[in-house]
Amino acid sequence: MSPKPLIIVGAGGFGRETLDVLRASDPNGSTWDFIGFVSDKEPDLTLIERIGAAWLGTIDSYLDSTREIYFVIAVGDPVARKLIAKKFKQSDSRPATLIHPRASIGADVQIGEGSIICSNVSITTNVRIGSHVHVNPNSTIGHDVHIADFVSINPLVAISGNVSIETGCQLGTHSAVLQGLRVGAGSFVGAGAVVIKDVGPGKTVVGIPARPLTARS
Repeated sequence: MSPKPLIIVGAGGFGRETLDVLRASDPNGSTWDFIGFVSDKEPDLTLIERIGAAWLGTIDSYLDSTREIYFVIAVGDPVARKLIAKKFKQSDSRPATLIHPRASIGADVQIGEGSIICSNVSITTNVRIGSHVHVNPNSTIGHDVHIADFVSINPLVAISGNVSIETGCQLGTHSAVLQGLRVGAGSFVGAGAVVIKDVGPGKTVVGIPARPLTARS
């Protein structure tokens, strides 16, 4: 079977990290034929060329001219990622799922299409991960966790067992969510925060313990 053509949408830092995940997971190019990066903002072409890649142009221009292709969206903002996914869903393109070979994935784990699992991630058992989710390096996801679509889990996040992370959440670097909690849709957990109670939808929480962020008078 011939390798399937694949593009990475987003050509910034995480886009380049995603290419590392792709190349590590498919070192011989037997599964994927990487075509290049697509992004609305022109990237630093020196960095792109240095890793042996090309920028193919903007999302709309690429979708107007492309054949059927596979894609992953390496854009950190969940809202932007969801809008991009909607555009691609209207085309003949299909989402790919990338998992770094140095990620530890338990036997009873489901990972949705379009998701990217980076190196040294640990995912244990009875874990359900939705579509277009980013799990950055060195994060841990405990037993019986449900992670909905378009969630961003930044590096070194620790999610304890029986946690529910709803659609479009962002968990900041080195944050932790304790056992049995729910983090509501569209919420943001700040870097280093420790969540000890449920977080409501659309809330931003910071600190130890995590508390809602309020504007200063």
